[in-house]
Amino acid sequence: MKILKRMAALELAFCLVLGCSLAEDFSLEDFWEDDLIAEDTYGDVTWDFPIRLSDMDPELIRIANQDYLLSKDFVPDTLVTIPARKANKDGSNANNGMLKAVSSTMQLQATCAEALIELSEAARADGYNLYLKSAYRSWSTQNTMYKNRLKKNNGKDDGWVSKAGASDHQTGLGCDVIPKSWINASGMNSKMAKEKECIWMAQHCQEYGFIIRYPEDKEDITKIHYEPWHLRYVGIPVATYIMENGLCLEEFHEQLQAAIDRFLEAGGNPAVVEPYIQRSAE
Repeated sequence: MKILKRMAALELAFCLVLGCSLAEDFSLEDFWEDDLIAEDTYGDVTWDFPIRLSDMDPELIRIANQDYLLSKDFVPDTLVTIPARKANKDGSNANNGMLKAVSSTMQLQATCAEALIELSEAARADGYNLYLKSAYRSWSTQNTMYKNRLKKNNGKDDGWVSKAGASDHQTGLGCDVIPKSWINASGMNSKMAKEKECIWMAQHCQEYGFIIRYPEDKEDITKIHYEPWHLRYVGIPVATYIMENGLCLEEFHEQLQAAIDRFLEAGGNPAVVEPYIQRSAE
């Protein structure tokens, strides 16, 4: 694509130098449009979706829920450790604006971690401090948390803790980010959405590749209560599409699968879309 663009620029320059004109039925705009269409065409089949395949990383849009479970041995690639400092009661001693209120370390997928630091720095520039409360959890850790929750609620699943394999945290791309006023809170609930920090995140998270994983108006789809603190990294193109269209990740995947089905029905090469097809571990 870059080579073709350079050729078009050279052709324009050549015409300008010689004083000639481009053909009436040709323009650079037409060239760019044709070039973009060609990039989304595989053989004779065009990829029919608002986001190009090349702009979606299959690993970053991986979904984990009750219908698409991750396996016990699934561990995201390139996990990096984020040092955590113990916060004072006033929320001071922040490390890049992110910390946990206990002395421990947390992990996130590397690209996600880098983007989260950028987001937190942008928030600080606007006068808001964000703190990382929870990050990657293994299958076994989530299993323990789920069983403890069931025990506390007399065996009832109240929708606040996902069962093992269904947790977004196991992807290494989901993280709980909270205001300093909630650091010492015994629990988290939807009232946090009124905090100025959470309002800022909802307005700006897509600029850094994040979405609000469990929106308020999508509980019937996600099967999870509204969590204004739960950010999920999917990459900027996907995050922008999801947030601007008021979707949840489940709805995005439904639309993506429909596009994949259209592509295959039109005779598209299955190998092209196979990485974007997710199957449950069970």
